[in-house]
Amino acid sequence: MQHLHAYWRMEYIEAPRLPDTGDIFTALPALGDDARALIVHRSPLSYLVLNRFPYNAGHLLAVPFRAASDLTELTAAERADLMDEIVFGKELLKAALNPNAFNIGFNLGAAGGGSIPHLHAHIVPRWAGDTNFMPVIGETRVLPQSLEAMYRRLAETLPKMPARL
Repeated sequence: MQHLHAYWRMEYIEAPRLPDTGDIFTALPALGDDARALIVHRSPLSYLVLNRFPYNAGHLLAVPFRAASDLTELTAAERADLMDEIVFGKELLKAALNPNAFNIGFNLGAAGGGSIPHLHAHIVPRWAGDTNFMPVIGETRVLPQSLEAMYRRLAETLPKMPARL
């Protein structure tokens, strides 16, 4: 048997978990501690948060503050702000991580892969060769950096970013 050593994972495993009550996406901004909530950026009507169960290192979610389960439930101002936040998140990841590409999208409805009924967009940085056998064969995803370290890395890049693109 071969062993995979990911010593940094213990920090993630032992980290305190947020309560599983109510709408997590309205609860996170109300915590009053963006670092604990992993909220990277706030705009007037939406925010960027690191995904706690990422597909790839740096996986961000763009989330409207107001609870909605579909794009049609957002006002024109909320849709525009959310799209601006998606673009800002993509450019932040580009500046901080220099990925080769991105996957950006919404999972609308349970059958579409939406596991949380609060509308949110995924912004996933991608690198050439970032897929391997681990998720397929080993049912294991290997991330090269902890969420807290990624948060710090993105937070250090924020001051270098234009306020809105």
